Amino acid sequence: MRTYLGSATIAAVALTFTGAELAFPSVAASFSLQEASILSINEAYNNGVINAQKLVQLYLNRITAYDLPTGLNLNSIITLNSNALAEAAALDIERSTTGARSLLHGIPIFLKDNIDAFGLPTTGGSVALRGSLPTDDAFVVKQLRDAGAIILGKTNLDEWAHGGAPGGGYSSITGQTLNPYNLNRGPAGSSAGTGAAIAANFAVLGFGSDTGGSIRGPAAANGLVGIKPTLGLASRDGIIPFSLTLDVPGTLARNVTDAAIALGFMTGIDPSDPATAGSAGQFFKDYTPFLTTNALQGARIGVARDFFGGNADIDGTIEAAITTLRSLGAEIVDSIAFPSTVLNTRASIYSTISDTEFKAQLADYLATLPGTTFPKTLADVIAISQSSEVVNSPFPVNPSVLARLLQAEVRGPATNANPEYANALAGRSTIEALTLALFNENDLDAIIYPTSQCPAAPRKGIVDPTYVCSHARSATNIANLTGFPDVQVPAGFTTDGLPIALSFFGRAYSEPALLGYAYAFEQTTNARRPSLLLPALDGETVPVPGPLPIFGAGIAFKFTRRMRRRLSTQLKSR
Repeated sequence: MRTYLGSATIAAVALTFTGAELAFPSVAASFSLQEASILSINEAYNNGVINAQKLVQLYLNRITAYDLPTGLNLNSIITLNSNALAEAAALDIERSTTGARSLLHGIPIFLKDNIDAFGLPTTGGSVALRGSLPTDDAFVVKQLRDAGAIILGKTNLDEWAHGGAPGGGYSSITGQTLNPYNLNRGPAGSSAGTGAAIAANFAVLGFGSDTGGSIRGPAAANGLVGIKPTLGLASRDGIIPFSLTLDVPGTLARNVTDAAIALGFMTGIDPSDPATAGSAGQFFKDYTPFLTTNALQGARIGVARDFFGGNADIDGTIEAAITTLRSLGAEIVDSIAFPSTVLNTRASIYSTISDTEFKAQLADYLATLPGTTFPKTLADVIAISQSSEVVNSPFPVNPSVLARLLQAEVRGPATNANPEYANALAGRSTIEALTLALFNENDLDAIIYPTSQCPAAPRKGIVDPTYVCSHARSATNIANLTGFPDVQVPAGFTTDGLPIALSFFGRAYSEPALLGYAYAFEQTTNARRPSLLLPALDGETVPVPGPLPIFGAGIAFKFTRRMRRRLSTQLKSR
């Protein structure tokens, strides 16, 4: 069951917009909520067309229509922020008096529900943490709030970010999230609710975590841009850990520019996360200067053929993408084969590291929770998960997740005294060295591959004969085992309308180049399109300048000089 803080429904947190309206003559242009971007929203704010309060209300309207059981019931959201409209009103006043803090001022966002945000529960998708309130913001969340972002709420995820349910997106907190492009399919995981919510146009940006593909799977399944950044580029402080050797926070967006803007607000050195020390001199607070349409000219791009063969539509789309990259000036190196050591050892190395670290690092996180209400160890979590109350509830813990918890519980300590763990860490270092050698020996700027070899999979209990998937290899955990970045961009659709994504994989801290390549490809192909199952609602298109309401709480619109001149000219002509 979803949580609505201070209210049972969205309607209870919505403000009614009242007051006199100034009727200005409309012009031909308009602001559209569907596929709205950071830049288009800022333009609308600066032109007085809309304010943050109105924007939040429009997103809440979509959530009411498409995410709740009373509507389409996409079920992507666990908790809504009941203060979102009030926070938007305060940011509107600030904009009108002292100006915007940044491009994120008044931009609505969602957080995966393993990321701490003060005032909102963090559950990790587990009933064991229902109602758990963190004492402060995660490091990246504080930076986003300081920039003026509005947290609309927390999104569903595969429990503990572990995955397990067919199609992804199931938790014991709120059950199954649906894919906005096909309700019989899952949204992939583990950042499932974040991917579905952003694809459904419930907010501008979504933030998740990635341990073995948890941003990239939802990016591919939901037609989004995803960034799995370099390990250490952004802090993990305040995020429920899975494996700190592998974990990174990242972003999901509907276009490359928005994703690049968001990444700049996530970077920075955090003493609470030692991994970020390695990013000194390597990170940027603004990645948008690297977004150029000629970024691919002269770039050497390798094609990882090891990861084709899952679906003919996907293979064909990626082949067309390769042709596009070549037309944009890239030198295509076809094909690149990962060493057998990387391909054959990575699964066992990944599971040993992640399971071993999860047990210890989860306990570290649980120790930060106040009081004695919540579990303090993995054993406590397992006991709750296996309790008759949970087993017989509408949303029992997924059996695959429970099996993974039990496996982690019997692992040895996450120290070098544990030979299994020490050998896995050594194996991870070997994979990193061999992958870097692959880049160097072929003089590559990036390696491309289909982000997911198969389209979004059917949900549990759904038999869908249109689903075609051969058991092909997935590349995604290589980026986690090496710590290298991986950027996804929409590349097209299957014949039955499911999204396909292209991944750009690079060396550590190569985000500027990868984002440039993704942007050049995006601007040429314009492959993303919104789901036809979630059309625009009445009121989502706002005329420019249109009728401009004056709200009760003393909120005034800040007009640009251009609009003042236009208004003056119009009045004089009457």
